[in-house]
Amino acid sequence: METDWILGALGGLVIGCAAALYLLVNGRIMGASGILGGLVDGSGRATASERAAFVAGLVGAPALAMLTFGAPQTHLSGNWAVLIGAGLLVGLGTRLANGCTSGHGVCGISRLSLRGIVATVFYIGAGGLSVVIFKHLLGVI
Repeated sequence: METDWILGALGGLVIGCAAALYLLVNGRIMGASGILGGLVDGSGRATASERAAFVAGLVGAPALAMLTFGAPQTHLSGNWAVLIGAGLLVGLGTRLANGCTSGHGVCGISRLSLRGIVATVFYIGAGGLSVVIFKHLLGVI
């Protein structure tokens, strides 16, 4: 039996619980791009240590899991130009949307935020459209 969906569901449950705990303890939304952005642009100086710990956890937890369980099998492109371009586009999109998937998708929808729901609909739609264009029409990835 395939277990990928179980692992995905467990991962989503952990992210949802972490977002709820972050909101309950800190009174703020667990939006990764906002947390990182506050470190980069200096607007989050008052909570810099908390933000740095969050970012360290974002990087450290998967690294620890990889050391413990081994590297997962992925279908990630080996084309560095595609990876860098995709990363830059994601960063640009989070700035334009004033948040990312964790802020709008997880926290926004759970709070019934209209802005979060609309943003999520648009980025899921844009992601689907990108797959159709780049994979199926252009054959780039």
